[in-house]
Amino acid sequence: MARDRVSRPEAKPLRLFVAIDLPDDVRALVDAGIAPLRERFPRARWVPTRNQHVTLKFLGTTWPRLVDGVVQTVGGVAAAHEPFETRVAELGAFPSARRARVLWVGLEDPAARLAAISADLDERLSKDFPPEKRGFTPHLTLARFEPPVRLEDDLGEIGVESRPFGVEWLVVYRSHLQRPAPVYEAIATFPLGERPQQESEHAQGA
Repeated sequence: MARDRVSRPEAKPLRLFVAIDLPDDVRALVDAGIAPLRERFPRARWVPTRNQHVTLKFLGTTWPRLVDGVVQTVGGVAAAHEPFETRVAELGAFPSARRARVLWVGLEDPAARLAAISADLDERLSKDFPPEKRGFTPHLTLARFEPPVRLEDDLGEIGVESRPFGVEWLVVYRSHLQRPAPVYEAIATFPLGERPQQESEHAQGA
């Protein structure tokens, strides 16, 4: 007599995003530049220095069965784009400096290289993850304010020093939501402009 198969619930979903990291010394320069704002707004939720990154694609809730495909896709995107240089730019705020909920610092992207990678991720992952509807602004989130604050004068007076640095890797991160700040775990890292080993060997043997 056949037994009914009992379906087991799928493992808990992961919270994922794709990002690029900054060198430690560049993060230190950013921290030094925003020190006056930290003093002025001590109750803001300041992003720990170790968590500062540039998100290229936020995936959010991701079921385990999709993770391998996500990792493979990100690897393909990384291989399709060459390394390049950028640098930290000006401070900004969302939705506006007059009513700021988020403080951020932008990255220079004159050739739209970061935007191209973000768009490529959007397109290749669109089957399982909806494309981003808002325009892409490459930035590091530095703080969140609740309630909103006025930063018009501050953003005009405070500058952030930087230096050119290389964008050479894409990282798939898993976010572990904890207090007082989330912990980000890198689950896959891919160099820009390098084809997977198997593909390279196939091309050489052709």
